[in-house]
Amino acid sequence: MYAILDIETTGGKYNEEGITEIAIYKYDGHQVVDQFISLINPEREIQPFVVNLTGINSSMLRNAPKFYEVAKRIVEITSDCILVAHNAQFDYRILRTEFSRLGFEYERKSLCTVQLAKHLIPGQPSYSLGKLVRSLGIPVADRHRASGDAQATVKLFKMLLDKDTKKNIVQNSVSLNPKRQLEPKHIDIIAELPTITGVYYIHKEDGEIIYIGKSKNIKNRINQHFTSTSPKSKKLQALVTAVTYEATGSELVALLKESEEIKKNKPILNRALRRTSFTHGLFSYTDNNNYINLKIEVVNGKSKPITTFSNRQSGKSFMTRALEDYNLCQKLIGLYNSQSSCFNYEIKACEGACLGIEPPDDYNKRVLSLIEKSSYDNKNVVLIDKGRDIDERSAILIKDGVFQGLGFFNLNYQINNLEILESIITPMQNNRDTQHIIQSYLRRNKKIKQLIF
Repeated sequence: MYAILDIETTGGKYNEEGITEIAIYKYDGHQVVDQFISLINPEREIQPFVVNLTGINSSMLRNAPKFYEVAKRIVEITSDCILVAHNAQFDYRILRTEFSRLGFEYERKSLCTVQLAKHLIPGQPSYSLGKLVRSLGIPVADRHRASGDAQATVKLFKMLLDKDTKKNIVQNSVSLNPKRQLEPKHIDIIAELPTITGVYYIHKEDGEIIYIGKSKNIKNRINQHFTSTSPKSKKLQALVTAVTYEATGSELVALLKESEEIKKNKPILNRALRRTSFTHGLFSYTDNNNYINLKIEVVNGKSKPITTFSNRQSGKSFMTRALEDYNLCQKLIGLYNSQSSCFNYEIKACEGACLGIEPPDDYNKRVLSLIEKSSYDNKNVVLIDKGRDIDERSAILIKDGVFQGLGFFNLNYQINNLEILESIITPMQNNRDTQHIIQSYLRRNKKIKQLIF
């Protein structure tokens, strides 16, 4: 659990500042579950430059509560939380100073979004909150007011969690607050999980991830893990201390994240899923009569298939659909083994490519159209899919035919600038698994939006 905060102060000498406004959003990694926002009477003068910057003046604070009147609420809302702030050293110091004036030792773990951003989003021209969120397409309102800046920090932190593919932030959070229940822990864990699409992470007591999976319904899938009697499930049930998750909205994003993070984190109970997830591919060659032939074959380490399939039957099903959609020849795509014409020619459903009747150029145009549709080689394209919220969409970036990574953007923010798009993308590895995942998903979901650059 995180307490994301922003503090406005009077300005002045070091450790003599007073708080004029505070905003705290309690964030569970997915949504805000509690909040506290208040003006505060600092009982001292506000520096003129601060008044100009924030718009907060002494008359506004005359009837505001003093710090000691809100101190208990601050302690409660930040209890068992990691403090998160942009330039956390400043905000944490101010809080500790105010509490020390009351004779109370206030201690919390803290995270700084400036430092996290420099590590996870390198190369930005500025890491000030205003300039950083603008460059990342994060909407911000009421700049230099505690609530507006804290809300922007929540959105920034959400993006940083997305970009932390090694899950160091989440693992450290779990290790700070392990749940040490006995058997009823499974019921308690399930009760806290949502019925949404996403990736889930099963942790043991020290925060280490022992299993990563994806599901369209995370709660149901974890329930299956906890009720199964398979050897792997029994190990999982014995070791689990907590389950965290990452909402994706999109099944494609969940599939890509699962594949990437299993390879990066190497959980001890994911060994089977580290293997390549496809066995067969679509290949082409030109025969002696200049017709392009297609065939489904086993993929090996050196071959470069047009697209891939989980098994031979899946490849044959694809070819059967292509036969009708592109008016291809059964014989030339390997669905009808014959020395003469194909069966479709006998029933007048084939143009006669199998007998050399149809001109090769005419037939090959249809084959090339299928190949073009089935591959994203040399393309610059963004796949737009569902987001985690109603006003959000996911973006999967393919540049020069290479999968670059994925990210999320607000619907109010147009992503027609490739440079800005690349800044919100979490870089991911391009490999045969990612190609297979994307291509097979596009075959099943023909209506997915594609932006060509």
